[in-house]
Amino acid sequence: MNVLPLGEKLLIKRIEAEGKTAGGIVLPDSAKEKPREGKIIAVGNGKLLKNGERAKFQVKKGERVLFSSYGGTEVKIDGEEYLLMSEDDILAVIE
Repeated sequence: MNVLPLGEKLLIKRIEAEGKTAGGIVLPDSAKEKPREGKIIAVGNGKLLKNGERAKFQVKKGERVLFSSYGGTEVKIDGEEYLLMSEDDILAVIE
């Protein structure tokens, strides 16, 4: 299925957190925090400005990003979990 976010929205796939700590302790699923890192799957066509033009995104499809903990809306598409969020919820790009 092909999904195109509207306006300034981004479709992000979470990158799963490690199942072990740095010391080698295996964490159960209930102890893991939801990862705040993901990969941009699709971008909308940009925020509509007052002059009628669309603002360009600072991020692009395929980049790894860090986002705020409570940002975005969780959605399921073809059995996969994604986040739909605004570019404002993106904190950094991971290079």
